[in-house]
Amino acid sequence: MKKFNIRKVLDGLTAASSSSSTSSSATAQPGTARENDAVHETLQSEHFQLCKTVRHGFPYQPSSMAFDPVQKILAVGTQTGALRLFGRAGVECFCQHESGAAVIQLQFLINEGALVSALADDSIHMWNLRQKIPAILHSLKFNRERITYCHLPFQSKWLYIGTERGNIHIVNVESFTLSGYVIMWNKAIELSTKTHPGPVVHISDNPMDEGKLLIGFECGIVVLWDLKSKKADCRYNYDEAIHSVAWHHEGKQFVCSHSDGTLTTWNIRVPAKSAQIITPHGKQPKDGKKPEPCKPILKVEYKTTRVGDPFMVLSGGLSYDTVGRRACLTVMHGKSTAVLEMDYPIVDFLTLCETPYPNDFQEPYAVLVLLEKDLVLIDLGQIGYPIFENPYPLTIHESPVTCCEYFVDCPAELIPALYSVGSRQKRQGYSKKEWPISGGNWGQGTQSYPEIIITGHADGSIKFWDASALMLQVLYKLKTAKVFEKARSKEEKANTDIVEEDPFAIQTLCWCPESRMLCVAGVSAHVIIYRFSKQEVTTEVVQLLEVRMQSEFSNGDSPDPAGEQTPTLPNPGASPSPQESEPPTQPQTGSNSSDGPRDNIACLQVRSSPLKQSPGYQVELVIQLVWVSGEPPQPITSLAINSSYGLVVFGNSNGLAVVDYLQKTLLLNMGTSELYSPSDPYHRQPRSPRKVRQSSGATCDSNDGSNTSEDRCKSPTSGSTSPCNSDDERKQRFIEKVKFKSRRFSKTVANDFAKISRKISSSSEQKTDLDAKDNSFTRSRSSSVTSIDRESRESISAFHFCESYPRKTDSVVSPCLLVGTTQGTVVMVALSLPPGVDQRLQQPVGISSCGTMVTLKGGILTMALLDATGALLPPSFESWYDPNSSDEEKEKSRRRRPASPPSSQEGPDAQYAVLCSEKQAKVVAMPSQTRVYKHNITESSFVLRADVVQMAGAYCIACFCANGHIMTLSLPSLRPLLDVNYLPLTDMRIARTFCFSNLGQALYLTSPTEIQRITYSQETCDNRQEMLSELFTPVETPEAPNRGFFKGLFGGGAQSLDREDLFGETGAGKASRSLAQHIPGPAGMEGMKCAASGVVGDLARARIALDERGQKLGELEDRTAAMMASADSFSKHAHDMMLKYKDKKWYQL
Repeated sequence: MKKFNIRKVLDGLTAASSSSSTSSSATAQPGTARENDAVHETLQSEHFQLCKTVRHGFPYQPSSMAFDPVQKILAVGTQTGALRLFGRAGVECFCQHESGAAVIQLQFLINEGALVSALADDSIHMWNLRQKIPAILHSLKFNRERITYCHLPFQSKWLYIGTERGNIHIVNVESFTLSGYVIMWNKAIELSTKTHPGPVVHISDNPMDEGKLLIGFECGIVVLWDLKSKKADCRYNYDEAIHSVAWHHEGKQFVCSHSDGTLTTWNIRVPAKSAQIITPHGKQPKDGKKPEPCKPILKVEYKTTRVGDPFMVLSGGLSYDTVGRRACLTVMHGKSTAVLEMDYPIVDFLTLCETPYPNDFQEPYAVLVLLEKDLVLIDLGQIGYPIFENPYPLTIHESPVTCCEYFVDCPAELIPALYSVGSRQKRQGYSKKEWPISGGNWGQGTQSYPEIIITGHADGSIKFWDASALMLQVLYKLKTAKVFEKARSKEEKANTDIVEEDPFAIQTLCWCPESRMLCVAGVSAHVIIYRFSKQEVTTEVVQLLEVRMQSEFSNGDSPDPAGEQTPTLPNPGASPSPQESEPPTQPQTGSNSSDGPRDNIACLQVRSSPLKQSPGYQVELVIQLVWVSGEPPQPITSLAINSSYGLVVFGNSNGLAVVDYLQKTLLLNMGTSELYSPSDPYHRQPRSPRKVRQSSGATCDSNDGSNTSEDRCKSPTSGSTSPCNSDDERKQRFIEKVKFKSRRFSKTVANDFAKISRKISSSSEQKTDLDAKDNSFTRSRSSSVTSIDRESRESISAFHFCESYPRKTDSVVSPCLLVGTTQGTVVMVALSLPPGVDQRLQQPVGISSCGTMVTLKGGILTMALLDATGALLPPSFESWYDPNSSDEEKEKSRRRRPASPPSSQEGPDAQYAVLCSEKQAKVVAMPSQTRVYKHNITESSFVLRADVVQMAGAYCIACFCANGHIMTLSLPSLRPLLDVNYLPLTDMRIARTFCFSNLGQALYLTSPTEIQRITYSQETCDNRQEMLSELFTPVETPEAPNRGFFKGLFGGGAQSLDREDLFGETGAGKASRSLAQHIPGPAGMEGMKCAASGVVGDLARARIALDERGQKLGELEDRTAAMMASADSFSKHAHDMMLKYKDKKWYQL
């Protein structure tokens, strides 16, 4: 396990004690009353520790696998040196080789709780699986030869290692030392052979004779090597290269697969000619000539059954005519041949059999197929070869993940509700048998709170996952693309130019667990609001609301009339209410001809036909932003929903819009600059229109591939003056790498690549101190112009619904909306809700901006409210009710809606607003709006994600920075509690998906296919061992097959070999020291832990052996006692006989 350099900061740290470090100072506002000193903070640095917990998903870039048929455990190796181990559902484990080299082969020590891995850097490692966190016990690094193939016979401690030079070395897996016994390639092949046979591609021992080793060379030569006599018994030659070899269980025949798509069968006693040559997928010519060559058969397995024909399973070998055909697995059983198409290329496959003994009938029951992006298990026992239903969460990457949210300690009824509607979505036609990979045991963790992970995907789907107790199981899948029409031609796709790929991709989402309301924003500038219902419904017309948002002065036009209207009333000028007419009506009135710019056209066309909605999440309202005078709608950057108010708010670089989803009306549509009052000291004047720059800027925000290098490299939050000529070459190379990689992702991901690359390029340049309120231009003219350009791009970055004091003079709380921008400004917006349910549905909601509350450095990331005691004040919500139920049930549910109690103001300030930006955090007293605490989180980097979370009964701010640091700050005093250099930002995927949750839980997407969960809780770290699952469980090895009387009498059974005499130091001598270097397990404390765990495993094994020995001794004692009783009885009878005939003569007998 990776060790982290944890720097825990002393509690009570203030600016007076650490004035030298501005990035780690929590200062109180001078001159303000310290009435907040009465807030008792319970969180201390001892409550925090960071460690990884579990990794979910499909192993990224798999390269090899192995299966223990007794323990029922599967191991998968990857190209990045990772190991993933799977048992029964919920039993998973992740390990990592430090070198990061690809895992080329895996070998289980069957039923021994150990695994051998061979890497591409020519090293082999022994993993101890008898502990919850597997660790390396031994390693061996080859110096002069490259490893190509490994073979470990069942119940043997000698590992055969084939190399690229064609030699075979032997390793003792107990001591991990090389034997002096070496099979050299020039002794294995015929002396008359003039060319090198190539690397060793196969090693296996004869199932019936352990003294005979079958060696396959790449060139096509197969050698049967006699280990005792140290010479080749037979050699089998074929013209085509060999890829794999498989034995018949009787040891009299073997099958080879070749590069020309043929299979050759050989009798071991007839090396001159193969017994059979077949081309499974080759076309047989009528004139009897050789079939046309096919693609290579990469692997073949030959498995026998007691009743019926044997199975021959192979991958590859298709005809070259099948261009573009997907990868296939071929199952040959008797006269039938089944070709099973796979969704992805095949990496490896294994045939699962009833017995681990190679010299018995194999009785295959399934084929495990490892694909590049999936794991498939085929049932060989049912007609049609159905697949097993996979219990592992391996479908995270079914469509690329674009966003992720994590909810801990959710309402208890949520998971059963989602499962009940999701269970109806399951596919049919799976095998009726149980999943055969069933090893290991679940952990005995104490965590009982519900956890839910929500992932948004590039195809517009949303998945809900049950993440409780360190497991992961899909609950429900929602397809948002069903709301829209599918474009059938390129002409119909003309409206979607802002995203060339994945127009339905999820940009961001907002979910209220209590009310089950879901709000989703997509990359095509659309927002969909969903309600949860347990009843099926058919929606005749999907409710649509189109919103026209544009920049303040676009292309010299006057401002949008909507901005001039009173913001407390619904905005009639922006968009009509939900369209009563058919959806195509609006686009037809817009301009989309080549003569003029596009106008009033949405990027996607909402479905016009009736929509059948299954139980689960059902569409309530669709909101779409439209083109404005040739300008595409800007991507939505922030989103929030409140079920108690019935409002949805979203924003982008043009401004914000508030929608009443109960009345289906647009309440507010204003530009960012209109949020500020004219007398506001932070008010920013919109820039003068510049047509060319505006067009380029719009393209930059929507199409990453077409923006200029200048716009690409500028930071929207830093005020950078030099676009691309930074002195830091490393950062520039990283940005270029980001640009290159961004072309391979969907446009939503590309946007984030561009945004974060701009931030990194400018993180070390001059920063604007907004607290000083210095508006004078002290730099050069060009720098001032750049600053104006930067400020004009101010967009909405965060929202927070709350009940607070809109103005400094207020004494009663009321519904409010906090708005955060990318320039660090927090604006308070007051909401006026009509009283009563009936009036709420008829009267409009009033909205008024109260001006700037406070400013911070960097864009605003998160906002929250605390009460006077430091407890979190969550946004009000409406309890869930089924929208399709009767009116009486709806009314009952609505009566249960918790009303926010009015705050009793005991002092001058009754609340604290917690605000966190990319650079700093502040706590502001309400309603006085005076700053109480301030903490500069980072100067050289920027915060990517920040959340206010619950921890050990209290609350804190958790931050993840671009430099890899994870930090927590106490509330409300902002004392640093944890600072760990955990994970440098090497991939934008991490920045997109990292999220914190309550009770010390966090996660991120560590690869395109895997979710890594971590904890920053000391308690969870301490209980981690108990929570993790166990891989190894004591299981009896099945009995060896009975040789039978005649086989034992005439020597027809399996012949054993004393490998210790052959390969041990006494028989074979010592190996060359320069050939390989032995490396013991990891050093330091981790090594001691592993060693201790290994000792525990050895003790457990010794204890089992002692128990077995004691049992045998007990049986021996019983047999001895029986023999003694029998002897006593015999002695007694003999004595009686002696007395009877003692005095008689011989003739009297």
